[in-house]
Amino acid sequence: MQAFHYEKASEVTSAVNSAGTPGVKIIAGGTTLVDLMKLNVERPTGLLDINGLPLDQIEKTPDGGLKIGAMVHNSDLAHNALVKQQYAVLSQALLSGASPQLRNMATTGGNLLQRTRCYYFRDTNYACNKRKPGSGCAAIDGFNRMHAVLGTSEHCIATHPSDMCIAMMALEAVIHLRGQQGERTVPINDFYFVPGTTPQRENVLAPGELITYVTLPPLPSGTRSYYLKRRDRASYEFALASAAVVALLQGGRIERVRIALGGVGTKPWRSVEAEHVLQKQQPDEKHFHAAAEAALRGARPLHDNAFKVELAKRTLVRALKTATSNV
Repeated sequence: MQAFHYEKASEVTSAVNSAGTPGVKIIAGGTTLVDLMKLNVERPTGLLDINGLPLDQIEKTPDGGLKIGAMVHNSDLAHNALVKQQYAVLSQALLSGASPQLRNMATTGGNLLQRTRCYYFRDTNYACNKRKPGSGCAAIDGFNRMHAVLGTSEHCIATHPSDMCIAMMALEAVIHLRGQQGERTVPINDFYFVPGTTPQRENVLAPGELITYVTLPPLPSGTRSYYLKRRDRASYEFALASAAVVALLQGGRIERVRIALGGVGTKPWRSVEAEHVLQKQQPDEKHFHAAAEAALRGARPLHDNAFKVELAKRTLVRALKTATSNV
């Protein structure tokens, strides 16, 4: 870890100005950044501590949705009464991730910007286009059991690691940003990039921009949601495959459904293909399996992660059954 200067921000405007300085990285909970600094993957010349910013509130919006400050800790968000009652899939996803200690430190904004856990990205002895553009991707011919099968390219197959973001994708969250050019909003599905030829570009965040808060739209009355995560062990483990389902049934048919997959995509993976298969259909085994086939149709598995295709299908089918049962 190299030497760096440290600054604390007390209000958003000054934070935006300081964050635009070349070499400066923003630190909140530090659950990702500090690890990467120790590994020399990240080598900032300065850290801007934003823990003092007034962005730690969870509140209802005038339209009945939810506003979540970027500095809200994962544990507080997971246990919030409104979240548990109206957006259960988000609480479930958060509680399936990391450990209680990490959830007490990690923030909403930091989770949205969480970096991949690809072994080759985190080890500077290996080639990684995400870490050093043009150097190659050691994972493609290496051990790639944990890597993505959706949204990959010949330049990168790293999996997006977040659980929270999968739930937020299914909930159609909107991310609110503030930079030196003002404020803007970005739907979460447009916030992330697939790697393509530029895997070092992971999202639309411009230099100096901050995530200030996230809004969740109100859900129709009677909506059910569920998050299911498959992993090697029961706790403190990243997903091999996960599924977030938000569904509304009316008259014995699926009136509205939103589906996102984790553990298999280079970004939080929204499957509109699966949603289209289920629209206006009965919630039964036949349609659930058809939706799962549609969701994984574009998968490109490699030698160690081919099992993820079938695992993701089964995970989605099980999540759909649970979300639509007893409705």
